[in-house]
Amino acid sequence: MAYADPPYVGQAQKHYGKAEVNHRLLIAHLCDDFPDGWALSCSSPSLRLLLPLCPEDVRIAAWVKPFAIFKPNVNPAYAWEPVIFRGGRQRERQEPTIRDWCPANVTLTRGVPGAKPTGFCLWLFDLMGLRADDEFVDLFLGSGAVSRAWDRLKDRLPLELAM
Repeated sequence: MAYADPPYVGQAQKHYGKAEVNHRLLIAHLCDDFPDGWALSCSSPSLRLLLPLCPEDVRIAAWVKPFAIFKPNVNPAYAWEPVIFRGGRQRERQEPTIRDWCPANVTLTRGVPGAKPTGFCLWLFDLMGLRADDEFVDLFLGSGAVSRAWDRLKDRLPLELAM
């Protein structure tokens, strides 16, 4: 299974000094190379552009930010981020139901905007039904937080959880 957290549509040059990601090719890559499941983080304004590129069986989940950075003259605040996901392991009836939303405060790290907090990472792994012996590919390493959380989880090491 794979997770993609690319620079959000229209933000690559501004935040990273890089060319825009071709989301049409990215979504095709996710569908072709990760048939067991994938997730893609994006911004709420980009949903209208990205959903037509996705197969009809995708779902939308939400990372809700109880504490978010509020920008002057932006109202309402952008205090959630969509996660488009497809597939994943089906849960057994006796397993707890996972919500399609996750409350987790933003991680304030220098140098990498949009770093995901541990609470988000654990929710993402549950959302996709990941188990320690699964192969998980983090396509956009960014701060490395998601990959580090996966490595610690699959090695059964304790995680610092800040929700």
